Amino acid sequence: MIVTLTPNPSLDRTLQIEQLRRGEVVRASSVRVDPGGKGINVALALTTTGHAARAVVPIGGREGEQLAAAIEDTGIELIRVAITEAVRTNITLAEPDGSVTKINDPGPTLTPTEAAALTRSTIDALDGATWVAGCGSLPPGASNQLYAELVAQAHAAGALVAVDASGPALAASVEAGPDLIKPNVHELAELTGRHLLRIGDVVDAAHQLQASGIATVVVSLGADGAVLVDAEAAWAATTPRITVRSTVGAGDALVAGLLAAGGRGPEALRSGVAYGTAAAQLPGTQFPTPDQLNLDAVTVAEADPDRELTEPGGPR
Repeated sequence: MIVTLTPNPSLDRTLQIEQLRRGEVVRASSVRVDPGGKGINVALALTTTGHAARAVVPIGGREGEQLAAAIEDTGIELIRVAITEAVRTNITLAEPDGSVTKINDPGPTLTPTEAAALTRSTIDALDGATWVAGCGSLPPGASNQLYAELVAQAHAAGALVAVDASGPALAASVEAGPDLIKPNVHELAELTGRHLLRIGDVVDAAHQLQASGIATVVVSLGADGAVLVDAEAAWAATTPRITVRSTVGAGDALVAGLLAAGGRGPEALRSGVAYGTAAAQLPGTQFPTPDQLNLDAVTVAEADPDRELTEPGGPR
């Protein structure tokens, strides 16, 4: 069992369009409505591949009821936390060449009581769980310390904690020492204040964060795959070139794959990259079934510090 916390979930409407043209009427060829939010995505990627997942989600307003129904239809065990304001609706415009434009609502404003209830409900949901994952942006009204508090309380309850966030919320959680974090290369550059031009720069930045007590740092590198750094070594995973249909949710699939394989070591990295790669080849926010995962296509080797990044992090 893996528990996820999504402080700022959404109803995600994905519109498939031929081409985005500003200032014109653009007609969609198809529309999907899915439960959205990084923690929900992680839970959905897990359940789609046969793993048990429990999702803690704030629910408010008519949109919240639609979201709850959509989550329950997927087979995820939903833990509702009642809030006053309605949850947000996000819009994704997907084009045939893989280009994706997202328009995200800021989300409801949480009261301090509602924010505290999210953390408390997550800890209460840990029965039988090995990992808890705090994922995504924080809604207005939530303290940047929310994930840091989750780390402290989950550790006290004996659970391992992964955090997939960005900005001040991620920075605050790092000081609390989660067991795993999954920044992308730009988030890692911002977090450490480093210029990341080569794999060696990524590894050095990860070691800098591990001084706070983080056991595993996994960095997603887009077309360059991903790197996992722990106390033992630094591993890099790559795949053959693929046709990308949508990158929405691919990072969440990577987190799901990591946790599904234990969240540690090179085989967890292989699993994570297999999940993320498979998700990127599917339209909209869809996640792979077991037969769509190709672990054998993922090459994992000790990281080459001199390999240059296709997309460096931070200014050159």
